[in-house]
Amino acid sequence: MAVTMADITHLRKMTGAGMMDCKNALTEADGDFDKAVEIIRKKGQAVAAKRSDRDASEGCVMAKSEGGYAALIALKCETDFVAKNADFVALTEEILNAAMANKSADLAAVNALPMGNGTVADAVTDRSGITGEKMELDGYGFVEGASTAFYIHPGNKLATIVAFNQEADPQVAREVAMQIAAMNPVSVNADDVPADVLEREKTVAAEKAREEGKPENMIEKIAMGRINKFYKEACLLQQEYVKDPKLTVAQFLDNSSKGLTVTAFKRFTLNAE
Repeated sequence: MAVTMADITHLRKMTGAGMMDCKNALTEADGDFDKAVEIIRKKGQAVAAKRSDRDASEGCVMAKSEGGYAALIALKCETDFVAKNADFVALTEEILNAAMANKSADLAAVNALPMGNGTVADAVTDRSGITGEKMELDGYGFVEGASTAFYIHPGNKLATIVAFNQEADPQVAREVAMQIAAMNPVSVNADDVPADVLEREKTVAAEKAREEGKPENMIEKIAMGRINKFYKEACLLQQEYVKDPKLTVAQFLDNSSKGLTVTAFKRFTLNAE
């Protein structure tokens, strides 16, 4: 049967595939929309399998917050050209909205969410078939608190989310989200530094002191002094506030609202650091 422009447009809305892909799929399926969708999906699966060993280092990172809940996610691809495509960005946002609505526990749960004629994983595979590039979801995370905020750096390569113990002024909250983006802390405070990170820093500090010829009985004291410096650089609340180095982030927050503090944050970037 003849394929009409209305049929092509309808299939394109269903799948997001290109005009020619839709026309060819409908022609092959003899106008059967279900078969045409399957043809497009199989093409995506074939592309995904063929390019599974490729490096998907570009992409789009999105974040969003609603009251006491915030989440971020990255949809990765091979080239910056595809990453900037409006449909690719829209798909990333659609996936994030679905994850937010369902408060998904992890990346596996996000991939299993219903979307279109299948799941989120199917939608990513379908888009891979349309662009001809490897695509994958990565970087999913969420935070919960009395209030939350997010920041997406221009270019959609870096995003942060942050939770607070009480209602925070939106501008103050955004400033902290931007601080996390700029200064890349490893934890909220010293008590939250991962044990392996702390052990590595202690080892490095002790070895450096020995290389400098410091007396062995002073090594531990010198190393701890350097660890305290590490805390000031790596722990969010102890960092200098970027817009006023006379204040720590903890002081900036407390000045804004007595007792206000950060309870959790997430940061994800596609940029080399």
